[in-house]
Amino acid sequence: MEPQDYDAIVLGGGAAGLMCAAFAGQRGRRVAVIEHGDRVGKKILISGGGRCNFTNIHTAPDRYISSNPHFAKSALSRYTAADFLALVESHGIAWHEKTLGQLFCDGSAQQIVDLLLAECAKAGAAGGVVDVHCGEPVSGVSHADARFTVATGGGAFRASSLVIATGGPSIPKLGASGFAYDLARQFGIKIVEPRPALVPLTLGGEQVLFRELSGVSTEVSAVAGKARFREAALFTHRGLSGPAILQVSSYWRHGDTVGVDFLPDAEAEWLLAAKRGHPRATLRTMLREHLPARLADTLADRIDAPRELGNMPDKALAGAEARLRDWRFAPNGTEGFAKAEVTVGGIACGELSSKTMESRRVPGLYAIGEAVDVTGWLGGYNFQWAWASGMAAAQAV
Repeated sequence: MEPQDYDAIVLGGGAAGLMCAAFAGQRGRRVAVIEHGDRVGKKILISGGGRCNFTNIHTAPDRYISSNPHFAKSALSRYTAADFLALVESHGIAWHEKTLGQLFCDGSAQQIVDLLLAECAKAGAAGGVVDVHCGEPVSGVSHADARFTVATGGGAFRASSLVIATGGPSIPKLGASGFAYDLARQFGIKIVEPRPALVPLTLGGEQVLFRELSGVSTEVSAVAGKARFREAALFTHRGLSGPAILQVSSYWRHGDTVGVDFLPDAEAEWLLAAKRGHPRATLRTMLREHLPARLADTLADRIDAPRELGNMPDKALAGAEARLRDWRFAPNGTEGFAKAEVTVGGIACGELSSKTMESRRVPGLYAIGEAVDVTGWLGGYNFQWAWASGMAAAQAV
């Protein structure tokens, strides 16, 4: 069967792929989107509890993790959160801001998928075409005479530009895989070792007792390496989760500890002040004023300070306070790609142009979105990278 000819082939019908296809089509390009799943935008649909945290108004390059921290600057500066918000509003989609600059649809994440497909449909007015092919697993990719040929179960497609937008291996139940890395390696492109990010951490050994607090949540300040986040932490039947823990998980490496400040609002030397003001109180009763009872009791038991505060030396109270401000957990792992929202690592930034996302060694080959070694914080940052990197490639293919 003779291949169908296009100007560009986009592998992957997720956020980055659809963004790239839509705006390349609006430049008059003929684009084929090849999606191996039965529908596009599956990760969009489950995001933000089904309402899609589609961007973050505080987007800045320092909120991304990459082996090249400067790489994301170009794309992010040329297509901003304000730009995507304007697109959302142009489609009449009502939205709201939650905490920390996170923007969500008032209605459903389906509205964002519909927006992207509507933008793809606009290609016709510019003389372009965006054909979306779902249920088309790729069986092979070849490159000859400055053209790429993509073979699928349903036929073959040929174009001078090929865009890798198949994401990373996080959430495999949605069809995610390491396909992007395998394809990049086929073309001699380097990969930064991928690992799960925005993922719950697991506890073992003597810290397994904290699993008994499963379901207990409280606001904390969590730290891993030099990264610190103040949000909620949640104890689970396997270990630690919640936004603060998911955030630091992207920075955590095996063998490292995670520090948790259980009383981020408490003033310095608050236990010594409590001793003077409430000498008959115990550490347990004081902690219960600030924390969920089950958590307060567990921490008090671990610190082993059963006496009334008035009968405890100042040094012991200072030590208890220091421990509560930097409680050290030693995770034995994560819940893996199955529960990871995104992937740290991927196609090395040094292999790509930061302006166009084109491969430096294979002209016409591009990589965008989560497939690239750029990973945002929790809260809409990864979608903004998808929009920005997708738009960067759309202007070049």
